[in-house]
Amino acid sequence: MAAPTRTPPSRWIEAGLKALASGGPDAVRIEPLAKELGATRGSFYWHFKDRDAFLEAMLNTWEQRSIDEVIDQVETECGDARDKVRRAGMLTFSDELVPIDLAVRDWARYDPAVAERLRRVDNRRMDYAREQFRKFCADEDDVEARCMIAFSLAIAKHLLAADHGPRTRTEVLDLASAHLLA
Repeated sequence: MAAPTRTPPSRWIEAGLKALASGGPDAVRIEPLAKELGATRGSFYWHFKDRDAFLEAMLNTWEQRSIDEVIDQVETECGDARDKVRRAGMLTFSDELVPIDLAVRDWARYDPAVAERLRRVDNRRMDYAREQFRKFCADEDDVEARCMIAFSLAIAKHLLAADHGPRTRTEVLDLASAHLLA
């Protein structure tokens, strides 16, 4: 008789990130995740010491995906700095990653450890953006302003509900990007 298959930690983490994105950290509960995965609590504890260790693994995965994997992909795919800025923004704030990012931002408002993690991630993102903007902007104040505006736009576009007159949201975002990358 074959040994039972264990649910790998990556599946637990994926389910945890999905729960985080849809309901915040309070939605990340072992029992419902086990049920969703068709796994047991024992499977969870085989991989993770406790819920805190699981949340840490989730944050590690989020950080790796939203920084390391994004930069690796951008550096592999793109040539010039403007393309790198554009592609990094698209990947970082993709439909897949942005719900997790927004949930982490909300969580960071009341958890100092998560706030520190978010600060580290945002600083790495800003450092990469600065590095790229410096390749076509000589003025450090201009570099910093462009980074701040680009980063703020990337986050706020998911939170704003404003209309844009005769233009679509996509048209306005394209206009804003053109200004930032000019």
